[in-house]
Amino acid sequence: MSDSTNISSATATANATDSASTPTPVMEPRHWHDDGWEARVIKNEDDDGWAVAMTKDGEPEPGLVVPWTMGRDKKNPKPLDVAAFHVLLRAAREIRMRHEHQLQSTLHKKVVVRVGDSDVVVTLNIVPDEDAPYATLTARTGRDRESPPLAEVRVSASFKLTDATALAWIESEFAKPA
Repeated sequence: MSDSTNISSATATANATDSASTPTPVMEPRHWHDDGWEARVIKNEDDDGWAVAMTKDGEPEPGLVVPWTMGRDKKNPKPLDVAAFHVLLRAAREIRMRHEHQLQSTLHKKVVVRVGDSDVVVTLNIVPDEDAPYATLTARTGRDRESPPLAEVRVSASFKLTDATALAWIESEFAKPA
């Protein structure tokens, strides 16, 4: 085998490795794939129109499905283009960010109660384990997240953190809530 064949083979292997790690963008009239997202123009099942489904790589369901414009022939969809893909991408990312923030606020609660002349911050952090979900109830003095906890106890994931339940927990000298 000649040296030029070895060089060509090594270059082809390197190019195959590079293309496997960074997929080539797809820019077709009804299918775009770039920047970790896929846009597909699909037939709207509810009527004669069209829709675009935006799906993040690795996720089974689209994060965004929106109506899509008909083309000039009033039968087929307008083709996707760079500008439309970027608008759809921005919308899909915003929706994903809102969902993540909503999930974060559902899983992490915080109340501040006044005990004597100091504030006690009580947090509830839910761990949504599929088999055995639970939560951790933590109390700290002041509003400093870095201060050592006064108490920490594992509770049911369904525990409702309110000012009243936090105060009751503190007054019980941090006994595990029922």
